[in-house]
Amino acid sequence: MALVSLRDLRKVLHPHYLVNILLSLSFILMRKVHPFCTYLFDSCILNHKESEIMFFAAVIIVFRTRKQGAVNFLPYVGTACMFAKLAGVLLWFFADPLYGVIFAVLCLLHLLLLPEPCYKGPENMTYFSGNDLDESLKREKGTTWLIELYAAWNPTCIEFAPTFSEISANYALDNLKFGKVELSRNPEIAAKFKINTSPLSKQMPTLILFKNGQEQMRRPLVSNNGKLVTFNFNYANVVSTFELTTLHDHCKKALKEKSKTKKQQSKSSQQHLKDE
Repeated sequence: MALVSLRDLRKVLHPHYLVNILLSLSFILMRKVHPFCTYLFDSCILNHKESEIMFFAAVIIVFRTRKQGAVNFLPYVGTACMFAKLAGVLLWFFADPLYGVIFAVLCLLHLLLLPEPCYKGPENMTYFSGNDLDESLKREKGTTWLIELYAAWNPTCIEFAPTFSEISANYALDNLKFGKVELSRNPEIAAKFKINTSPLSKQMPTLILFKNGQEQMRRPLVSNNGKLVTFNFNYANVVSTFELTTLHDHCKKALKEKSKTKKQQSKSSQQHLKDE
């Protein structure tokens, strides 16, 4: 089942999603609502063929969204609308070939003129390659890192990329940093952290939290019997699971204490010089 948050509900008000949903529901709306049904069709009652197509489309939507792991609200809406529009082309075409052509053209115009919105805001991210990650973890012992291990071709990684960028922009500090490693170009890192990078792998992306250079937790987890414990890669779930709000407050407090200590040391040093 799709997880719905206030952020998702706000985003669905974008014209792309509103028009997409309207196109997906266009046939059933025109077929059942007066006066459209009497003007476009012979009656306002679905015939046997139309009922079969709609039922078949509903079954495909349920199974395909589960198979693809579209458990977040917006990806679920996108996948459901895609299959609903494919069924819509058939339904409109069987009603009248001209209707089918017009509907297909409208769907193409929607893709061209109203593409799906993506995150275009700032990010605070470090992109690692080779031994850079190990060197940074060893060098910055007092820094907490949240690292995403991903593959550029993986659909889930592509879907999660803008969310992780947004998280990094909102939570990054001098001692709380965010990074990414592309595993296709760095297979040695995939091997080190035991991440399967095959096309059928469900381990990508993997998020790993490091403190003092040591791994503290990761998602998704692999159970003792080798089964993968699924993880929902949405904004709220990542923030909650990794306790980023608490971690951010703790790191911010540590920075203030460090700054205060430096000021005290500076004053003490200046006073010592004066005394001399």
